[in-house]
Amino acid sequence: MRRWVGFSVVVAGTLLVCGGSVPILPALLNRVTTIAYAIKAGQHQPGWQGGRIPYSWGGGHDEVPGPSLGTCVGYRGAIKPCPATTTRGLDCSGLARWVYSLAYGGDVLGPGNTDDHLRRLSRIPASVARPGDLVFYGRLTGRAKTHHVGIYVGDGKMINALRTGTRVRLDPITTVKDFAGYFRYL
Repeated sequence: MRRWVGFSVVVAGTLLVCGGSVPILPALLNRVTTIAYAIKAGQHQPGWQGGRIPYSWGGGHDEVPGPSLGTCVGYRGAIKPCPATTTRGLDCSGLARWVYSLAYGGDVLGPGNTDDHLRRLSRIPASVARPGDLVFYGRLTGRAKTHHVGIYVGDGKMINALRTGTRVRLDPITTVKDFAGYFRYL
């Protein structure tokens, strides 16, 4: 018994000493970010057997949220010819839609693009932004015209489906230009 107590004290002490340099584990964050980190890592999720998920223009917009073949309609990416119709994956709004669907137990963001999703959310000040909120890019004045969304995970970072040729990944929120603000599903 004494040996186990000693071992426990050593482990606890090691965790305390190292704790300052160890990043917060995704499992300690809220449900949205936990799911987003799992998807980034390629872990199995409903609708995906596992493995890193590629970006696909228009991917994630089937009737049921989750990775799907994309579309070449409106595609202006650098990789030619457009690979979306042969790539099962997600675009940025498809990623947000799927993560929120898994976290909230239903398709709360619904089909559509970033502008459509924005209408289902409330803008919040940066001072109250927390992991699990969404970060949008584009113009909000007049009629909103956004072009990108990421899942904010704290510390100035987001889980992101960036562009053709990439996979779902972790990026600084400054990776995309035209930051428009933080939004929350209430």
